[in-house]
Amino acid sequence: MKKITLLLVGIILVSNYCLTAQEQRDRVITTAVPFLLVAADARAAGMGDQGVATSPDVFSQQWNPAKYAFTSRENGVAVSYTPYLSEIVNDIFLGSLNYFHRIDDRSAVASSLRYFSLGSIETRGSFEETPILVNPNELTFDLSYSLRLSDDFSMAVAGRYLRSDLGLQDNEDLGAASTFGVDVAAYYQSPEITMSNFDGRWRLGASISNIGPKMKYDDAGQENFIPTNLKAGGSFDFIFDIDNRLGTYVEFNKLLVPTPQDFDGDGDIDAEDDQQYNSIGSIEGVFKSFGDAPDGFSEELKEFTWALGAEYWYQEKFALRGGYFNESDQKGFRKFFSLGAGFAYQNVIIDASYLFSTSSVPSPLEGTLRFGLSFNFGDSYAD
Repeated sequence: MKKITLLLVGIILVSNYCLTAQEQRDRVITTAVPFLLVAADARAAGMGDQGVATSPDVFSQQWNPAKYAFTSRENGVAVSYTPYLSEIVNDIFLGSLNYFHRIDDRSAVASSLRYFSLGSIETRGSFEETPILVNPNELTFDLSYSLRLSDDFSMAVAGRYLRSDLGLQDNEDLGAASTFGVDVAAYYQSPEITMSNFDGRWRLGASISNIGPKMKYDDAGQENFIPTNLKAGGSFDFIFDIDNRLGTYVEFNKLLVPTPQDFDGDGDIDAEDDQQYNSIGSIEGVFKSFGDAPDGFSEELKEFTWALGAEYWYQEKFALRGGYFNESDQKGFRKFFSLGAGFAYQNVIIDASYLFSTSSVPSPLEGTLRFGLSFNFGDSYAD
């Protein structure tokens, strides 16, 4: 039974990559704490899981903390809830708590807590033993500082603590594995541009997140890469009049983690190849990830994901959102459409989103309705 328990935990941990036998042969990249790559807020989820170049909001910490230097209010706090594998179980979820504070016209600080519960699992060494109930979970806590270097451009740095507790093995507590990560982000927001029939605004964003040491669960176990990730994107707002605004967005992502491969050339990725793969350092792996795909440049391109999205606001009180996310069939097979909506009343914003998988491999978020609640308060700032 212990093997079944560990298998269930493993399936959940890598479910974002939807591994199949064929994809394993195609060298799918997996990491520890993959929940960090899941959109924790309903607004971003409604636009195809993207937020590096969208307009600033309380949830910007996950996507691009440099956006906080452009927020229009002095303070903001938000919570979100995302059921996970909701069509199978009801006790697995991702939650987040976020806060930001504008220090002055040019700088801001922010923090967030993300918690991923893997539910309750019974584990036992044999059918005769009394089962032990375990509650594996993972969490991160981070702090960021953002600074406007000019009227249109800002940068940010964030530090993150990561903790993963997977419960028991052989009826012994594995203990919680932990490490840390660093984010570096940049954001550009143009002034409003007057066009012939409307006004417009450009936004550009980029971020490298989770730069840090590997995660190791026990002294005898292997070290696991954390999901160091490169995000870059752009957007354009069509400001038709005081009541109607349409934002259009595009974003690209790449895991900065080495590609598993057949180092010894025997036609199979076996334990010896895994040992050599695990000997790669975390920083070394970041640089290797740009050119280590065995099939060359064509495979490197398959390791990029892309997303398109749009958001329409009416009178800054009601929003409709839509998006599409695409990942190569050989690198995880995540493909889905998403829809979302937002409702604003005074200082409160309620967001919701829904996902429709278009992949032949079911998504763990299929049929999931996500929610977010944001509060903005304090002094107002001109953007």
